[in-house]
Amino acid sequence: MKKIITLAALALALGSCNKEYLNPSTASQQQVVTSSDGLITLCNGLQARYSTGGLLSVLYNTVAAGGLTTRELTVLNQGNIEEFNVGLGGGSITNSNGVVRNLWTQANLVKSNADLVLANVGNAPDAGTRSGIVAYASIFRALSIGTLTQYFEQLPLVTQENAPFVPRVDALRNAVAQLEAAATQLAATPVSADFNAKIVPGIDLPNTIQALIARYSLEAGDYDKALAAAGRVDLTKRSVLNFDDNTRNPLFETSFGNKNVFEPTNTNLGLTGALAPETGDRRLPFLLRITPPPTTTQNLGTGFYTANSAPIPVYVPNEMLLIRAEAYARKNDVPNAVTELNKVRTSTAAAATTSTGLLLALPGAALPPYAGPLTTADVLTDILRNRDIELAFQGFRLADSRRFGRPAPGTTGAERNRNFFPYPRIERENNSQTPPLPDPQ
Repeated sequence: MKKIITLAALALALGSCNKEYLNPSTASQQQVVTSSDGLITLCNGLQARYSTGGLLSVLYNTVAAGGLTTRELTVLNQGNIEEFNVGLGGGSITNSNGVVRNLWTQANLVKSNADLVLANVGNAPDAGTRSGIVAYASIFRALSIGTLTQYFEQLPLVTQENAPFVPRVDALRNAVAQLEAAATQLAATPVSADFNAKIVPGIDLPNTIQALIARYSLEAGDYDKALAAAGRVDLTKRSVLNFDDNTRNPLFETSFGNKNVFEPTNTNLGLTGALAPETGDRRLPFLLRITPPPTTTQNLGTGFYTANSAPIPVYVPNEMLLIRAEAYARKNDVPNAVTELNKVRTSTAAAATTSTGLLLALPGAALPPYAGPLTTADVLTDILRNRDIELAFQGFRLADSRRFGRPAPGTTGAERNRNFFPYPRIERENNSQTPPLPDPQ
């Protein structure tokens, strides 16, 4: 994936400011968006900004933010003051915090550049190439919006001076609508060979679109849509962000490859009480260095962050089953919820790996079927427990904690230290439409 290196710089240039300073030896923004090759280059730049760049990447910051606010992760070195303050939560997470700032700016820049691609896709003359460009840009637009809604109550959807903000649920539904349009176009016109030859490999376009429709429809409370989309995902297919020694896995590079920034809180993934993992859960040895235990230089966590070249899934197959289980439960259809939940609990599937042994999906938990009370609340608790394990270290836990109504900041047994983040200072100083600060709790 070496071609992504130079593309990252292009994406940075296109998203950094409104003014354009032309270099006579390089293409201008207007020139780039007028051809198929330029638009595909921009698509590759979306993935570069989202997934690479270590501490600046959206991936790093969402894993840090989601894990540190919920005790999934713990800071190893208090010199990492930005992460340390996220772990403290409450008023310690200020609008100047680096994790908050990077989450906001990088995700918004990916969204802005995706919108630029979508606005100019008509400049690609071949219908199959247009189909691929729309699908790819829609995926990264949705990932960016979805990430922002995990941490912020509102966000702007347009790129302009003093852009207005919309509620997070409206933003999620906007992302889903764009994904649905992309799915329709992709079904009508298959992707061209030219697009496939020039795009960074790894992402399964049709299945990823449906997976993200399911994910964000569930978060928005559109349960029927989430059920249908999750059911359309081929669970035998894999969709990943690929890395190598040049475009490195950002979590291995910054954290999981050393004992300096953060690591899992403990071998229970920071989970307690009814959420604690069950004895014999086969997923834990793939998420943690348990046997043998880590050394003084090894991080307790493993998961998808074991090497510079370790791929990171855009979604894991069992997320789709758990989405279906939760959607049924939210509709008070407990029997069907338990049926979907048990597909995850009782699975004995082997871990999916690359030809070199790098993890693509966790093994089956190999647990007995759900035997708890058949109430909606109890079934939802077990669904959440399995989400917390299946999606460990992927940045979902804060949003899940809110959605499942777990003990909030300021209450007995609080399981998160903050509900939503403050809007970064850089936004507030440049956008008069920025909403008031949320409650520091």
